[in-house]
Amino acid sequence: MADDQQLWGYQEVAAHLGISVPAARSRRSRGSLPAPDDTTVPDRPRWRPATFQSWKPVGRGFRSDLHSIPAHGIKPSS
Repeated sequence: MADDQQLWGYQEVAAHLGISVPAARSRRSRGSLPAPDDTTVPDRPRWRPATFQSWKPVGRGFRSDLHSIPAHGIKPSS
């Protein structure tokens, strides 16, 4: 990569996502982060900030599994 100033390491990724650095490392090991843009340095993956612009974290957003329709069509009382 020609411009190292435009790449994020774990510290910047964690700050962007609002998580700790160990949590960012864990998410990468589980495959919950986008693929790094630069892997030329072993154990130090780096990402372009633009990689995270259109990427949405797994598990963020509306939990439809918590709002299921009650059995037998009975509505919960208000």
